[in-house]
Amino acid sequence: MLFTSETYTTLGAAGNRILLLPLGATEQHGPHLGVGTDTDIVSSLAVAAELQRMDKVVLAPTLPYGSSHHHLPFGGTMSLSADLYVQVIIDLVRSLLQCGFRRIVLLNGHGGNITPVKQALSLLSKEFDNQVPGYIALATYWELAGSAFSGDKPMESPALSHACEYETSLMLHLFPEKVRMGNVKRAVRPAQNGYIAFEDDIPYKGVSIVKQTAFISDNGCSGEPQLATKEKGDHLYQKALTAILSFLDDFATWPILENLKNK
Repeated sequence: MLFTSETYTTLGAAGNRILLLPLGATEQHGPHLGVGTDTDIVSSLAVAAELQRMDKVVLAPTLPYGSSHHHLPFGGTMSLSADLYVQVIIDLVRSLLQCGFRRIVLLNGHGGNITPVKQALSLLSKEFDNQVPGYIALATYWELAGSAFSGDKPMESPALSHACEYETSLMLHLFPEKVRMGNVKRAVRPAQNGYIAFEDDIPYKGVSIVKQTAFISDNGCSGEPQLATKEKGDHLYQKALTAILSFLDDFATWPILENLKNK
């Protein structure tokens, strides 16, 4: 649906609509997927959610750039620095609050966005909690969908990672013309050490390291992209969309929190 500035102001002022802002990225996805993969997937999910919840959801244009500096050694990546990305999120949310929206969902489609967006939410909370009653939520689609993206059948690898079985399957379902299965090659990856999930196939054990993608993958992807199919992508898409819709329905009913110290 086409929303004009007047529509945004009217719906925001009504105070009962959820503003959905998809967060994508522009970054390499190995030799077989395009640099717009994260943006394509999250945008498709967001549009479908809006179409199925027209009475509740106002959709903002997708932010197609994210925090992707770890992918810069591979061509095609366009990244905002973490500090700048935090400020971009803050400024966009400020704009939406000024429109009158009080329930805002940042629907995320890229793992590298999670930490800076959480930092932005922390700073927004400090700025607005005592001024503007409302909710600003970060929701990452594969985390919302839970076990569907963590090894449940029909998936054959343990979890979503990057340009993997999961993302490749989703793209085969959504945009098969953007997938080059003939170029798929499982990346050379570091040996497992029992603590760091280089292949996302061991549980988190309280130990984290941060390395550029080039140090953990020779071609910029991870997981098992050779296992991807269109049918798996359809399954994942439906699971993700169902989880998003369920969250939005619930989110719309949350009572606005009050400052309990002032009670």
